[in-house]
Amino acid sequence: MTTRSIPVHFDGVSIQLDEPYPLEPNARLLVTILPEKDEEREAWLRLSAQRLAGAYGEDEPDYPSTCILEANPNYDGR
Repeated sequence: MTTRSIPVHFDGVSIQLDEPYPLEPNARLLVTILPEKDEEREAWLRLSAQRLAGAYGEDEPDYPSTCILEANPNYDGR
């Protein structure tokens, strides 16, 4: 059997799979307890999304070809 991550939850009595998956008897499992909410990670993700939107958003300026200091000989223009 290959290694696979499957979302699960604890219902107060036992661990339940969130999606069906055929498990063989005595299959070895590894359970990782995830924090309810990682506020620092969420803040970094929000900041990353904002910066990416600013860098690649609708209002991104068009740069003239004169801004290119050294042409890439392998660039095919796509």
